[in-house]
Amino acid sequence: MGKSKRDEKQYWLLKTEPGEWSWDDQASNGGISKWDGVKNHQALKHLKSARIHDLCFFYHSGTKSRCIVGVVTVVREWYEDDDGVGGAIDVKAVGEMRRAVDLKEMKQEVKSNEFGLFRQPRLSVVPVPVDVWEKICELGNGYEGDGVCISKDDEEV
Repeated sequence: MGKSKRDEKQYWLLKTEPGEWSWDDQASNGGISKWDGVKNHQALKHLKSARIHDLCFFYHSGTKSRCIVGVVTVVREWYEDDDGVGGAIDVKAVGEMRRAVDLKEMKQEVKSNEFGLFRQPRLSVVPVPVDVWEKICELGNGYEGDGVCISKDDEEV
């Protein structure tokens, strides 16, 4: 049997205001956190589609900083909150981007009208096409934990 689309790894971008939940917050406590508080129906649909081992860019939004600063992986799929009103997924820090990639740079370098961050910039959870994921990783020199060794001179080893 072949793999279904649901079995393939997916890539996402999760937005957060650094004053509410920053990369430093995520990286502490073993790097695991509950990703909740999503209200928009389209963003909720995306969050509910996230599967174990999917990778997500951790994006700082807001007026001071609009950039991808790290990568997390899904460690628990969608579940309902205890109060039954909302739900969440659990994510774990994989690693910090070797170089943060800001929105302005992405808009200049990423040539994809399929990227939800550009098409629907207010959504807090958007899918990331594979080609866009690879380009952003290239722009940021990858991320800690990606299996690529970088020397002190920023050359691949």
